[in-house]
Amino acid sequence: MKPIRPGHEVDIGQAGTEPVVRRGRPTGDHAAKRAELLKAAASMIAQEGYANASLRKVAQRAGKTTEAVTYYFANKQKLVVALAEICFDAYDALLGASHDDTDLRGLLERRLELTTGDLEYGPVMSQLLAHARYEPAVTELIERRNSSCREVYTSILTNGWMTMLPFPPERLAASRAPASSTARRS
Repeated sequence: MKPIRPGHEVDIGQAGTEPVVRRGRPTGDHAAKRAELLKAAASMIAQEGYANASLRKVAQRAGKTTEAVTYYFANKQKLVVALAEICFDAYDALLGASHDDTDLRGLLERRLELTTGDLEYGPVMSQLLAHARYEPAVTELIERRNSSCREVYTSILTNGWMTMLPFPPERLAASRAPASSTARRS
């Protein structure tokens, strides 16, 4: 027997007979095959949009059967959630590398590079965000992962910028306020 595609084997059989495709659980590197399907899904969504993506089309793009896709992802929602996780993982890696860096401009430039350097990242995330309201699992994922991103930005702003540009207490004294401001407070 020799594999013809992941999850399928061909029994050449006796001379002159047609090969028989045997279905079953895909063999080989599970993570690599899953990643290949996610890459095909990202390509499909980036080029044809979320609404036009289906498990069948993802399978065709990856050169697999629909059954191979459903082995890894039970339905489109599970596939899309896994794809969103990967997009957020890429962004989290960027934030993790910048966590101790207080250069917000540099962080924003690296974020721009991520979103423009990967031709599929921006369109995929845009499609996922646009359709999240129809997919509760995607909505929950985006809310959860976006919350952690906001925490990192907040940390950078409060710990970085505020310590980099401290305000001397005398600059905040009431005596420095213009006369018209103090008159309004009375």
